[in-house]
Amino acid sequence: MGNPHVVVTVDKLTDEVVEQLGPKLESHSRFPQRVNVGFMQIMSRSEIKLRVYERGAGETLACGTGTCAAVVAGILQGKLDHEVKATLLGGELSIRWEGGESPVMMTGPAESVFEGVIEL
Repeated sequence: MGNPHVVVTVDKLTDEVVEQLGPKLESHSRFPQRVNVGFMQIMSRSEIKLRVYERGAGETLACGTGTCAAVVAGILQGKLDHEVKATLLGGELSIRWEGGESPVMMTGPAESVFEGVIEL
């Protein structure tokens, strides 16, 4: 994906799991430059729920590379089909990967969630 991700499959996606395990895994010694942590609940072979704890930022509403990483991990483990709908706090994404060297394709909306001004 271009940046480091670890994906944890959970039976139930809860605030407690994300808040307690997210910071611990993000800064675990196995990841000296820290890592993005995805928590994936598999709803079916074609649908997941995902929450992402991003390195240096904490939990975010959505993460495209994290969603791609989670789906690829699920496909490689034989748990997901080649096209998956992912539901995140910020909305839904559709991820498709045929395996091997084929590209991971992501489809979904892009929305502005913040606007600000910085004085230099």
